[in-house]
Amino acid sequence: MDFRNSTDLDDTRLYAMFLRHTTPYRHDRLSVRVRHSRSADFSGTCYYREGRILVNLGRRNRYPYVMDTNLAKALTTRTGWRRELYNVTLADAEQLALFVYLHELFHYLVKRAGRSPRRKEAMCDRFAARVLVDHYHCPVRTVSGGLVPRETWDFKDLDAFVADAPQERQMRLPLCGELPVRILGA
Repeated sequence: MDFRNSTDLDDTRLYAMFLRHTTPYRHDRLSVRVRHSRSADFSGTCYYREGRILVNLGRRNRYPYVMDTNLAKALTTRTGWRRELYNVTLADAEQLALFVYLHELFHYLVKRAGRSPRRKEAMCDRFAARVLVDHYHCPVRTVSGGLVPRETWDFKDLDAFVADAPQERQMRLPLCGELPVRILGA
């Protein structure tokens, strides 16, 4: 991954977070830029052809940051559909950057898996939220503040959806008897 960070966040920590949660997907051609946004609290963009992801973070954000998401199931109404807003509370700027990165990464993986990346915002939010909930213990709440049960928002196998995206090759380690032995002084 070609990674560059022009914010005041720790480069090494942020890069390690991104890599940890990109595995097992292939990322050697991915270019990621983390920078400050001009006015928005945050934004992200994925350029599929170039394999480029931009993560933009607002300078004036206050943490913990409560982010509205599209995690809830869409409900059909007489005039179309609607979706309840759930929010995720992020402890710091690194978690916000990770959420935006993972959201855009899922768009990229969907395209690399040969699927249409259109209308996948809720899936991208779920992909990112799973990591923040599982690894960083970020709570998912309704707008009124109640905790949302996991099965209410994590209802689709997202890994299976992008299973055809290129994955890293697993390097086979040699078995004990296969290691070349060189005897010194012989």
